[in-house]
Amino acid sequence: MMKYLPKANIKILHNSIELGKIKHAIFDFDGTISILREGWEKVMEPVMIKSICGATEPGREIIEEVRKFIDDTTGIQTILQMEGLVEMVRKHGLVPEKKILDAWGYKRIYNKKLMVSVKQRIALLDSGEKTPADFTVAGAVNFCKKMDDRGVMMYLASGTDREDVRNEAQKVAAAQYFKGGIYGAIGTIGEYSKDKVIKEILHTHDLHGSELAVFGDGPVEIRNAKENGAIAVGVASDEVTGSGWKEKKIKRLTRAGCDILIPDFSHGEELLQFLFNEIQTGMVEQSV
Repeated sequence: MMKYLPKANIKILHNSIELGKIKHAIFDFDGTISILREGWEKVMEPVMIKSICGATEPGREIIEEVRKFIDDTTGIQTILQMEGLVEMVRKHGLVPEKKILDAWGYKRIYNKKLMVSVKQRIALLDSGEKTPADFTVAGAVNFCKKMDDRGVMMYLASGTDREDVRNEAQKVAAAQYFKGGIYGAIGTIGEYSKDKVIKEILHTHDLHGSELAVFGDGPVEIRNAKENGAIAVGVASDEVTGSGWKEKKIKRLTRAGCDILIPDFSHGEELLQFLFNEIQTGMVEQSV
């Protein structure tokens, strides 16, 4: 049983969260703010299956294993997903050792395929045929503006390469609101993670958990938020349309322990009022 805010598509999973204290906020990028990379899972899945199976026809077990792995690791650095791929390739033993690539090699293959559609979408933005609203989760950029207006220091933290995140955040007109910094994967694996960003912000600004909110559509940032005592807002977005609920995301974000679930930011004002403890009306119970 969940509770939801009347007249708003906002589900409250944990009533014990401390409201009204948010000073800083971390946002995931892909699937939370931007949908420029919509469909990345459909690119990664065949890359992984082909890498594991080589010339062998993939069985149902491998297909399901890959899908679960992608779902469970949504939000971490791509290179770490590729390290997991290397382990799966070796575990199944269908590819000769001399043909097994390292994580960076698999990442290059994946990125090359993914960036075909991303570059096409960016070209549509550059030409004026599309606007940032066409490639962002509904209400996301306006929500960031309203958070900025309230004096909340905001950060972007993505598993995508840092330079790509910075470029794409500019393209969808969101970069200006992330005055705390835009973080992404860099050349070495150990130097960056969302957990490190969360811990650094808490330590640097001497924050207590409820003074930090984390927004994301992946289980990684939600788990990281809860492990560090922050408020976790799960964005169960349908990236194809940019609005409405994605059932698979509801399940994985709930499992990860999010405090609040939203499909998008179309009820951003109500969400802000709730987070800042300005809503007086009671919540209503609803089964999901």
